[in-house]
Amino acid sequence: MFTGLIQETGEVAALERSGSQTRITVSAQVIATELKTGDSVAVNGVCLTAVETGEGKFSADLAQETQERTSLGKLKAGALVNLELPARAQDRMGGHVVQGHVDGTGSLVSLEKIKYHEDWRLVIEIPQELEKYVAPQGSIAVEGISLTVAAVERTRVEIAIIPHTWKATNLKALKAGDHVNIEVDVLAKYAEKMARGKAAGGGMTVADLVRRGF
Repeated sequence: MFTGLIQETGEVAALERSGSQTRITVSAQVIATELKTGDSVAVNGVCLTAVETGEGKFSADLAQETQERTSLGKLKAGALVNLELPARAQDRMGGHVVQGHVDGTGSLVSLEKIKYHEDWRLVIEIPQELEKYVAPQGSIAVEGISLTVAAVERTRVEIAIIPHTWKATNLKALKAGDHVNIEVDVLAKYAEKMARGKAAGGGMTVADLVRRGF
């Protein structure tokens, strides 16, 4: 589990393709020193497993589904990526529950500085099937960043970006039309499932959720 609080930005050093599989290598001064083979790491919001580590770099393999569902397979050497290690049990939950399981890719419409303010306004277009999970003041992960939705108009989502997020993530390197990884709030998915079950005369109770570890 992750929190969506980016710990470091790294740089794609290489993308090596072999058949249907791609190995991504990322340069990261801090996180690479904390990783060992088999550890999980979120790259642009995608939970990956480190298969090689050392010398300020780590590598992970991208399965075919990962390449199809996320933007990682479209990255090129030199691209800036957001990195986060899994949350520890004793960590503060500063963002929201982020699984690293990307629901789809959206596209960046615009990212502009708000006039007379230090904040930025991010506008993204999300897949239509994800629209029902996004609500004003709700949580959403974009490129692995825990963000709060400011406004929603159909599939267009607006998000306020504070100066720290602008400086500490890869948002500053993106441009209009770029693909971005989207993970909606997992609680919204369970709320929908519970509502469907209730409508069908059954459903999942709070006790059921507790038994499943939530």
